[in-house]
Amino acid sequence: MTSTPPALSALLADLKLLTDLESPSTDPAAVQRVMDLVEGWARDLGAETHALGGGTRVFRFGVQPGAADKAADKPVLVLTHADTVWPHGTLEEMPWRVDSDRLHGPGTYDMKAGIVGLFHALRALNGEWPRGGITVLLSPDEEIGSPSSREHIERAAHDSRVALVVEPPVADTHALKTGRKGTGSYVLTFTGVASHAGNKPEEGASAITAAAQATLELQALASPQDGTTLSVGLLRGGSAVNVIPAHAALEIDLRVSTLAEAERVDAAVHAWKPRDARVTVEVTGGLNRPPFERGEGTLALYEQARAVAQALGFDLTHAVVGGGSDGNFTAPIIPTLDGLGAPGDGAHAQHEHVRLDRWPDHVRLLTELLRRV
Repeated sequence: MTSTPPALSALLADLKLLTDLESPSTDPAAVQRVMDLVEGWARDLGAETHALGGGTRVFRFGVQPGAADKAADKPVLVLTHADTVWPHGTLEEMPWRVDSDRLHGPGTYDMKAGIVGLFHALRALNGEWPRGGITVLLSPDEEIGSPSSREHIERAAHDSRVALVVEPPVADTHALKTGRKGTGSYVLTFTGVASHAGNKPEEGASAITAAAQATLELQALASPQDGTTLSVGLLRGGSAVNVIPAHAALEIDLRVSTLAEAERVDAAVHAWKPRDARVTVEVTGGLNRPPFERGEGTLALYEQARAVAQALGFDLTHAVVGGGSDGNFTAPIIPTLDGLGAPGDGAHAQHEHVRLDRWPDHVRLLTELLRRV
């Protein structure tokens, strides 16, 4: 095996730079500051860099756009994102700290350590890019569903042969991700008829009652054996306790393993009607990320990664997970392997951390995979 473990001190130094730049998705200027730093790293490696609409950055290493005559000569696509779920000021409550073999800090595991590991892997290649080169997309809005970056990701996938995603591996098992559920959400807004709850309740049409009915009936669309879940996570309504409520709204989280299930649920949600015809309902939303369905191409990528890991002296497994990533957009287009970032735990949680005892090995894995894929 040609790669040597990256120096942990160097990994930590770069990660500290990124972590100190808090970058909540809601603050585009803060996210761009992270991107500016990363773009500097890319330019130091000789990348051709561009800013795309909506804030996404693209870095090309040894890529000749349009030069590939066949799919086998297209570049490798690597997906990253610079935004985090953590608001400004989180570092004061969750400070950067090393505790034995764990590095704690907001946005470290998800996914600034993935960005750092990627660039250490790129540096280790020393300009010897794989066939077709490497295209890196750094998006600003993955944590909020990639509204501005999705188009760029899908276009890049059509121009690439495989996609590698440096989101973190599965917590605890450190497994790579060979499938993800599709994610979506719905907002149902109910409009009923208000009336006095004591004097003339029969004249009212309760929006909250309709919302409660919808909660039970739409959640019943879940099919756990097929990987389909629906959960009403927010329910609001009413104006006063003595008024039959004229307004209510609920929000549904949707997870599906197949596009067929997404279509079944979507049709049922839009066809749903309140029992009281005086209550109307407006439905907005739908599938945000398509399912990342495990395919032969992805499994072949995983087997290649597993062989590399064995040669490096550690075991590797794979799994399908419920959360989505930008890999959901590429998987229907090209073979996609996810979870190639830094091992750890606590994504979106107070105990977010990176496993320092395992991180260098996973950087070596990514290095060799980029070299051979």
